[in-house]
Amino acid sequence: MLKSAPAPKIEIYTVSQVTRVVRRLLEQEPRLQGIMVRGELANFRRHSSGHLYFTLKDEAARLRCVMFRSRCIPWYGELSDGLEVVVAGSIGVYEAGGEYQLYAEEIFPAGRGALYLALEQLKARLAAEGLFEPSRKRPLPRWPRCVGVVTSLDGAALRDIITISRRRWPGVRLIIAPALVQGEGAPESIVQTLRAVNAQPEVDVIILGRGGGSVEELWSFNDERVVRAICASRAPVVSAVGHETDFTLADLAADLRAATPSAAAELAVPDCAGLKKEVAGLTLRLRRTLERAVMTRRERLARRTGQLLAVSPQQRVRQLRQRLDELASRQVAAWSRWLAGRRERLALLSGKLQALSPLRTLERGYSVCRRASDGRVVREFLQVGPGEEVEVILARGALKCSVRERRPPAGGGAGRGKAMGEENGRAADGL
Repeated sequence: MLKSAPAPKIEIYTVSQVTRVVRRLLEQEPRLQGIMVRGELANFRRHSSGHLYFTLKDEAARLRCVMFRSRCIPWYGELSDGLEVVVAGSIGVYEAGGEYQLYAEEIFPAGRGALYLALEQLKARLAAEGLFEPSRKRPLPRWPRCVGVVTSLDGAALRDIITISRRRWPGVRLIIAPALVQGEGAPESIVQTLRAVNAQPEVDVIILGRGGGSVEELWSFNDERVVRAICASRAPVVSAVGHETDFTLADLAADLRAATPSAAAELAVPDCAGLKKEVAGLTLRLRRTLERAVMTRRERLARRTGQLLAVSPQQRVRQLRQRLDELASRQVAAWSRWLAGRRERLALLSGKLQALSPLRTLERGYSVCRRASDGRVVREFLQVGPGEEVEVILARGALKCSVRERRPPAGGGAGRGKAMGEENGRAADGL
């Protein structure tokens, strides 16, 4: 009996899996990588992110395209619907939309594809040499005394540069060096003129420029000789080729790129009016700073002067003199009080002394008798003998007498006589 074959297993894919398979197949196909596609631009738009989105079409098909911002250059601002171009890039798949599209690397106008490809190759080679490196670009002098201008005598660019330079900085010197800026002999003319201007030692900065024009008219500034002459320039070079959307290799090699010749003059020459305002502002700030500094120094000086005066010899002498005067006044007052007290005590003692004075005793009628021989006070009759001389001292004056006789005290009068004698003796001793 024959057995039936098992039913084949059916594998079910997700949409993402299918899309990834398609993407790998397309990206692994060499014929779809690094290709150049020619077609007419349609639905061209520049996103706010800087990316370019457009469609390439011909009479039978359409191909969606995207160019990321990192690959864009200013020239791509001229692109618009209906323009026939050649786009270089690779085919890939946008998985979120499930669509294949061309990821653009370069865009060339149709008929110029080979020319633009050669330009990109030259650009890559010069960049590899470091000619476009930001590190080799020099700053422009802030106060240029002389500006060299390499351009055509017939173009409006020269008039714009002269007008703006004279208006911004009237004292600046301009050396006009005419050169061919388009045509077959333009590259060599530009190179020779740059060399001639660099030979002038007074030139501080060079403006290389021309007005706007077509791609063919600006092509001389993509010449390798011009690029190398700019890099070899002694003075910094400001490139002002064409208008804002124009971009050449000369712009990459120059020390600074200006969107227009007028902008180049504004970058190379300082603005006198603006500088006057700046100087006025700085002067005002300097004045205020100095005023604050002077005020601070004065306050500090006043504090230090006060401190120095407090410890200076003159101030110390004045303080000591003042202290001495105060002490002298206090001493005089103290002496006056002491003297007044002593005078009061003297008066009191004088009164007491007057009360005890022997003269007062004498004034009451008493007298003092002293022996003439030795001046001793006679206190009793036995101290002298008859015939001996004595001196009797009275309240007013004195008497010299001779003793004729002596008598003892009578009865109870002996004690009184003795007491009176002692009192008279003390009085006499006081005399």
